[in-house]
Amino acid sequence: MAGKRDKMKGKAKEAMGKATDNDRLKAEGKMDQAEGKAKDAMDDAKQAMRGKH
Repeated sequence: MAGKRDKMKGKAKEAMGKATDNDRLKAEGKMDQAEGKAKDAMDDAKQAMRGKH
């Protein structure tokens, strides 16, 4: 869930950055999205490991 929340927050920040022509906000949004993807990948890996043991 945390990954999805970060990705949604990042998309909103990126959109606001584009709307206001704020490069810093766009970059923060992209970073939040990347962080969300990483969290999702970690959760998937944990679930895969639990399924194998």
